[in-house]
Amino acid sequence: MTAHHIRLDIDGEGIATLTIDRGEKRNAMTYAMLGAFHEAIARVGADPAARVLIVTGVPGSFCAGTDLSDLQDTPSDQRGSRSGTRSSGSDALAWPLMRLPKPVIGAIDGAAMGMGAEFTSQCDVRIMSTRARIAWNFGQRGLVPDTGAGSWLLPRLIGPQRALRLLFSAAFLEAEEALRIGYAHQVVEPEALQEAARAEARLYLKTSPFSAARAKELVWKGLERDVAEHMTHHLAAMAECFASEDHKEGVASFLERRPAVFTGR
Repeated sequence: MTAHHIRLDIDGEGIATLTIDRGEKRNAMTYAMLGAFHEAIARVGADPAARVLIVTGVPGSFCAGTDLSDLQDTPSDQRGSRSGTRSSGSDALAWPLMRLPKPVIGAIDGAAMGMGAEFTSQCDVRIMSTRARIAWNFGQRGLVPDTGAGSWLLPRLIGPQRALRLLFSAAFLEAEEALRIGYAHQVVEPEALQEAARAEARLYLKTSPFSAARAKELVWKGLERDVAEHMTHHLAAMAECFASEDHKEGVASFLERRPAVFTGR
């Protein structure tokens, strides 16, 4: 599927790859592209054949943020509602990568700036090339992070002090520093990036998609809840898992000494 410079491919292994393909503009996002981006993510969520999502850009570019010429043509009172959030407050649309009930790997090459930086925070795992660099440069445009990920997710991923310094300075977070502070899981040479992401994705294909969806929700939602509320949801998820076909298959495959064949049910 290709629409508005957004490509989605789902292979026979169960790995979906969403590619931002507007290299001549360093993958800067128009509102039409953002809509197609959200639609592609929703398609992955609805397709049982897609087990893992890799989000990437064409070689040398991840996403340079919002296309400012497109932004300039949008009335100021509509810009926030069209940036991937809704002015009414929290909504599943705000962080579609985080809300997707499947693992999301960011394969980051080149610059991820502004909204592109926000996309990286919404991924579950980040693999960066040696030439990747990330900047939350909203302050240079008189803005706060546009999807809210830089002000809520980023401090939880790397700590408030590091997050605030990146927001205040608009400085680039280079790949090796991202690895050192735990923002990146792995740093590889650019030509090895896609295979490194696919190798990581294949690890997730060995585990139950039923339990993965619940584990992901427990982790991200757990950042919003107190311990008592979290445990209530944890126990409910555990009960669902015990009753699932994937749990029965996981036990049977262990006892029969064979690879598990999970269905996500």
